[in-house]
Amino acid sequence: MKSLLIIRHAKSDWDNSSLNDFDRPLNKRGKRDAPEMAKRLLGKKISIDAFVSSPALRAFTTCKIIAQEYGIKENQILVKHELYEAHWSVFYDVIHDFDHEHNCIAIFAHNPAVTHMANQLTNARVDNMPTCSIFAVKCNIKSWKDFSAKNNEFWFFDFPKSEL
Repeated sequence: MKSLLIIRHAKSDWDNSSLNDFDRPLNKRGKRDAPEMAKRLLGKKISIDAFVSSPALRAFTTCKIIAQEYGIKENQILVKHELYEAHWSVFYDVIHDFDHEHNCIAIFAHNPAVTHMANQLTNARVDNMPTCSIFAVKCNIKSWKDFSAKNNEFWFFDFPKSEL
């Protein structure tokens, strides 16, 4: 059994209109929400074997903050350029490349792809994944090469403003 966490980046800052989309940083709320969501994951005793991120600053920073709560260094984060402005189907290519030894992977990316991908995985549906939300599934597979939209079990959906 494998576990997959699809995580949307935390809230980004739109104050500097001269920055391009790729370089937008997190705002104050994003910097507060990311460690809070990490604490929730740790509270659920979820062990993450691989942290994977879009290279965009807001996604990578969200990943870095959560990874740090897990004791993971920035250079251990796998950056996948194809996750930036990706179609949801790109997630399958990224997932299929993982070593079978990884039991839980967390992928940090952007809407609308994260919402569309989450809705492919189980019968559970979300209208929109809010910033810093986590959609988690259990995957009845032995190897990530066998990952598909079938044989997944909804695990949980959490976001910063949700009731605990």
